[in-house]
Formats: sequence, C-alpha cells, structure tokens
Amino acid sequence: MICFGCPRHCGALRTENTPSSGFCKMPYNAVLARAALHQWEEPPISGKNGSGAIFFSGCSLRCVFCQNEEISHGGVGKPVSRERFIEIMQELESQGAHNINLVNPTHFTAFLVDVLSTYKPSVPVVYNTGGYDSVESLKALEGLIDIYLPDFKYASPAAAKKYAAAPDYPERAKAAILEMRRQTKDRFSDDGLMLEGLIIRHLVLPKNTAESIEILRWISENLSKNTYISLMSQYTPCGRTYAYKELNRRLTSAEYDKVLNAFFELGLHNGFMQERTAADTCFIPAFDLTGV
Repeated sequence: MICFGCPRHCGALRTENTPSSGFCKMPYNAVLARAALHQWEEPPISGKNGSGAIFFSGCSLRCVFCQNEEISHGGVGKPVSRERFIEIMQELESQGAHNINLVNPTHFTAFLVDVLSTYKPSVPVVYNTGGYDSVESLKALEGLIDIYLPDFKYASPAAAKKYAAAPDYPERAKAAILEMRRQTKDRFSDDGLMLEGLIIRHLVLPKNTAESIEILRWISENLSKNTYISLMSQYTPCGRTYAYKELNRRLTSAEYDKVLNAFFELGLHNGFMQERTAADTCFIPAFDLTGV
C-alpha cells in the first residue's frame, strides 16, 4: 500500500510486518505495545470496569513532550495480524471493557477499516487520536467508529511547528473535528457511559495558555457550547522537553485556572477537569506487550 493516510502525505510503501520509510516508520498492519483495561480516561469512557485500551506504536505527530515517547518515538511494540487484532478486541470485551479504545490509531487507519469492516465489537469503538487526521481517512471510518476522542493540541502554526514539526496542525485538527462532529451525536447510557459522540481533549502546556484559550474560543464559535471538552492539567515533562525551557516544568495552578476561567467565560457548559495530582508519571502505562 502506498500511504497517504495522515496529513504528512509521505507516499511511503507500507507492507505487512516490514517497517516503512514513512514518517511513522510503521508497516501496514498494526504494531501494538499494550492491550488492557484502562481506568484513567474520562469518566464516561472508563466507567466502572475500564476502557479496553489498545496502544499503537509509532505516530504521525511525535510531539516533543509525549509521555508515551517509548512507543510513539521509539516504536516499541509487536506487529499483529488482522486475525490477532480481532482476537485482542474480543478478549477485552470478555474482560468487561466498556469500549474498545484505539489509542493513537491515525497511521493505521487503512488497517482498521479492514479489521472493523470484518468484525465490529459489541461495545462502542473509540478513536483516541492526537487530532492530526485527514478528513478523507475519517470518512473511510464512518459507521465503524462510535466515539471520537481527539486532542486539539495547538492553535497556532508556530506552536505546532515548534513542538511537532507540523505547522498545518491547527487547520487539519479543525477540519478533522468538524468531520468527527458530523459523523456522531452525543448519546449516553443510563449509567453515564458514552455510547456515541465526541469529546475534545486539550492538554494545557506551561507558558502556552494563550494557545489553550484560542482553542476554546474556536470550539465555542464553531461547535455547540454543549460540546464535551476535557481540559487536562496532567502535563509532566517527558520526551525531549529538556531542550525547551518553557516546557521543562509542570503546569502551575495559576495557568490551569486561567484556562478554566476562559472555559466558563466563553459560555461552554460540558467540561471534564483534572486534579493537579494527575501530573505524575505513575499514570503512564507499562508498554510491556501486555495483552498483545
């Protein structure tokens, strides 16, 4: 397969089990680092039993502060076949997972269309993405994904270029989120679990509150003020943040509060907020091939 699946448009040849020359350096079939019940998502995703989180290796974005650098940059993981991937989803379902949570799946969209067209889990499928997705790839997933859980990381091309070498990120993320919204309507079970819909995540970065506020402003002006937004305070210096002075520290309470105040001032209604204790590396899963 010649791959143009993500906005990088590498045009790399991707075959099964062989690393590619593309930006993600991944083969056609999924490479996984972990597949297990996960309790640390938003309450409507984790619920009581946990989300069936499948962590993909490689990345089409590779932000400098990624807390999953071991797999996103380092590529640690194991290639799995289409048949094994279906078995993994079934195993998570049998363990009581409230959903199948595809964590950072963008660069495996073609593989996922193939798999989910063959086997659709009995629980919702979550597309948990960094937000750097092409509209064309998302359209190919229509009807296969129940819940979209995108990040909206950067508001300006300058920040996106500096931290992810992707100056087109803001325009790509906006277009992707609008497509995700087109495909889904928010729907919940009686016990509060999300069955279908959209939750936009935003990680507040140190010294970057203006970026956060601009993202909230865009959401308030282009989507419903009832849009579900997860404002995360969990930023912990990881990856290559040692080279970026402004990122080489945790977020302050004043910075997070400034963004929270903007959320309310913009008239937004549905938000998930984090305690400061979420900023700890103990919440990073062990990428030890559990469940793979």
